[in-house]
Amino acid sequence: MGQDDDPPVVNIEENELLRNRLMPDKYWTDNSEPQELDPLRSLLSEWSDPEDEEEEFRSDFFQGLSGRRKKAAFVLMTIWGITIGLHLVAWGTWIVFGLTALFLLQAVRLVWAKPEETPPPLCDEALANAPSVSLLVAAKNEEAVIGQLVNQLCNLDYPVPKYDLWVVDDHSTDQTPVILEQLAQQYPQLKIIRRPANAEGGKSGALNQVFPLTTGDIVGVFDADAKVSPDLLRCVVPLFEAQEMGAVQVRKSIANASLNFWTKGQAAEMSLDGYFQQQRIAIGGIGELRGNGQFVRRSALINCGGWNEQTITDDLDLTVRLHLDNWKIGFLSQPAVEEEGVTNLKSLWHQRNRWGEGGYQRYLDYWRFICTQPMGWRKKLDMFSFILMQYILPTAAVPDFMMMTVRHRLPIFSPLTGLILFLSCWGIFNGVRRAQSDQKLGLGEIFSLGWQSLKGLWYMMHWFIILPSVTTRMSVRPKRLKWVKTVHQGH
Repeated sequence: MGQDDDPPVVNIEENELLRNRLMPDKYWTDNSEPQELDPLRSLLSEWSDPEDEEEEFRSDFFQGLSGRRKKAAFVLMTIWGITIGLHLVAWGTWIVFGLTALFLLQAVRLVWAKPEETPPPLCDEALANAPSVSLLVAAKNEEAVIGQLVNQLCNLDYPVPKYDLWVVDDHSTDQTPVILEQLAQQYPQLKIIRRPANAEGGKSGALNQVFPLTTGDIVGVFDADAKVSPDLLRCVVPLFEAQEMGAVQVRKSIANASLNFWTKGQAAEMSLDGYFQQQRIAIGGIGELRGNGQFVRRSALINCGGWNEQTITDDLDLTVRLHLDNWKIGFLSQPAVEEEGVTNLKSLWHQRNRWGEGGYQRYLDYWRFICTQPMGWRKKLDMFSFILMQYILPTAAVPDFMMMTVRHRLPIFSPLTGLILFLSCWGIFNGVRRAQSDQKLGLGEIFSLGWQSLKGLWYMMHWFIILPSVTTRMSVRPKRLKWVKTVHQGH
């Protein structure tokens, strides 16, 4: 607080010199000088010296984002070509059966894995030596929800001297600045950053600008509509005692799940995501960040160069870079971070398109490093399995359906699709059951949960429309780095 009791507002333009001094140099290239990367030429390039590859990995980390359009077109043509080719050859069905058998083995590993035990929350005695935490929130026109989040984050059951809250007001034009100024008078740990109207980088740019001003050993990121439990930090911090733990994602749940079909579907989707997160980590696979409720070790974030301002999903991008840098991402099931689900089909379409495009971007950007860097075979097997399940198979459904219509036969990928749909339904069922771990389920509850899982599976079918659309759009349009925020109503 200032001498005149003014709220602790930082003008980001006055702190640009500080940001440049503290923040490591970005690795990505300037958009004004695009360097298109021919996927076919890259695939056929000669092997380079391992030391040269490591130097390229460190100095040219984001070069892979060049040529996304060509890469997406190459992937789309490859998927279509292979799908049509499998329909035309006599032994195509046997290839699909073989692929299904291999994926079945991976599915069995997932289902039978025992989730890692979560360390107990910090006791009162341990708080004296607990690490410091900096919480970050990027807000733009969030008057409906920002007050509730700040009140919750400033009343966590954690020593006030050991954590602070930084809210980046990204040039809000509603009552968000007024609400923040009032809250800053009440909470000394609240710091406010103002961004000008012409600030670039979206959410990633906002986080990169505030990060050099923070001092926490652990950095937490929340969306403005988040709802948190008072004991959240006590539960998250113990996971970072493992030296290899670079980040932790808290399970997300939908606060307005009971509102309508769309919010109920999103609740099922979050349960599915939480289940797979735990199972994938249990078999040595990939834990993933989800933006809201993510915590990152400061040293890991610095080593990875901060948040990538050249992507529309900073959390998915950071996930890949952390794993490429040999960090582990953990998962906290309880307590969950609640968020507001979108309430209509139009909003869901825009949000899921952004998620789908961001998911594709990370693989198109870093495919060379994923293939060549020593991540370990468990992580690579897990990653390729989920690329197949989440991206390739839905995209292949379009040419598969087309060939089915022309040749009057069943879709050639039907065995693999059936297995993946069953696995998804299984994940929803068990994900919801884990979230209700304190309740014993009777026969009636089991049937009810099964019906809920089937409805959730029906909702999940929208991905079979979104992902082919995203892949096609990325293949034919120029690169566009535009982030469209989700409007929060404060339900």
